[in-house]
Amino acid sequence: MTAHVPARPGLLASVATLDEMRTALAVGVDILDLKNPSEGALGAWAPQALVEAVAVWRAAGAPGSLSATVGDHPLEPDVLRTAAERTAATGVPLVKIGFALGDSTALPAVLDTLRPLARGTRLIAVLFADQAPDLAAVPLFAAGGFHGVMLDTADKAAGGLLAHLPVETLARFVSAARAEGLLTGLAGSLKMADIAPLAALRPHYLGFRGALCAEGRTSALDPVRLAAVRNTLAGRILA
Repeated sequence: MTAHVPARPGLLASVATLDEMRTALAVGVDILDLKNPSEGALGAWAPQALVEAVAVWRAAGAPGSLSATVGDHPLEPDVLRTAAERTAATGVPLVKIGFALGDSTALPAVLDTLRPLARGTRLIAVLFADQAPDLAAVPLFAAGGFHGVMLDTADKAAGGLLAHLPVETLARFVSAARAEGLLTGLAGSLKMADIAPLAALRPHYLGFRGALCAEGRTSALDPVRLAAVRNTLAGRILA
């Protein structure tokens, strides 16, 4: 199956609180991403807060989609399964799981452990551009029943996505993921200037946090900055 190629990337906006979530809903985004930036690259919300967020999203008419990170964990099957199951149980439609640097031989065991969950939950694999990811593993995630795969950065102080991987490599990643029918995203301390070169690669979405905040990713979401990113993305209509 070949993934639908979007006319423009959607906007994934990471929000840290219910108030930020409501702000993002008012501005309009394609994917609301529930993430706690003070707890790391994929810091997780508490389960009860996720339940409340799902209720807010549904009350708003469930616009776009809703994702949540499971937290930063080692590449250990039982650890990742427990974290993913805990997040999925809250009703969040898209569950993002980080595959951190570690023993790559552990990946098949992790995917086997997650396979039963993937049958009923849309799992998104997150690879980290600053950890020399093995992009040849993309077909393994598709075979494991994952819904999507994305690239992000683990160390937010070490530069954005394009500081770690060139556009040519990112293009191969997006193409490989699309060929497997996977939802595809690019993120990692993205700035406004990154939108044009990354949008040209036609991922399904671009993910933002720091660029949406007035004073860095752990500060509050700024609706003016969010609207500016949304409007810039909307203007990148590709032939």
